Amino acid sequence: MQPGDGKVLVLNLDYQPINICGTRRAVKLLYLGKAEILEGRQKYIMSPSGSMPYPSVIKLSYLVYRPRPQIKLSRKSVLARDGYRCQYCGRNTVKMTIDHVIPRRFGGIFAWDNLVCACHACNAKKGDRTPHKAGMTLIKKPRRPSYIPYISYAIVDRGIGEEDWRKYLPQKLYG
Repeated sequence: MQPGDGKVLVLNLDYQPINICGTRRAVKLLYLGKAEILEGRQKYIMSPSGSMPYPSVIKLSYLVYRPRPQIKLSRKSVLARDGYRCQYCGRNTVKMTIDHVIPRRFGGIFAWDNLVCACHACNAKKGDRTPHKAGMTLIKKPRRPSYIPYISYAIVDRGIGEEDWRKYLPQKLYG
């Protein structure tokens, strides 16, 4: 394993995850005294002056001030907010669609409180009608996510597989 291999979770001084960087960048931050290792891997980086474990999670020695991010309304963010579960039947299938609760032809808009995750069967059953007219009910009322992580959902989702990272990542991103 070379220092450029692998990914390292970077935490702010307040333990908020803010980035994922390569091992090489993490080692530079550690060497310059700008970060400290919180979790290390089994292998070690050897140098003439000593050795250190390959970093897995590092914490910065200073606070990086970041403006509160604005979450973008997209297909991926609606699916993530709803936990990839159909909001009509509760099924979790591979292929999900986005449904307008109030159809666009009835004045429904592309907004957090009008979009839900739906399976193909429920979306076809509902069609171009309101849930009430289709005889369907929503499991939960759609709304704007209340929690916005500093790093993207895709990065957090990828990092959930890293055993060392789990205790530093948010357990529930949306809802």
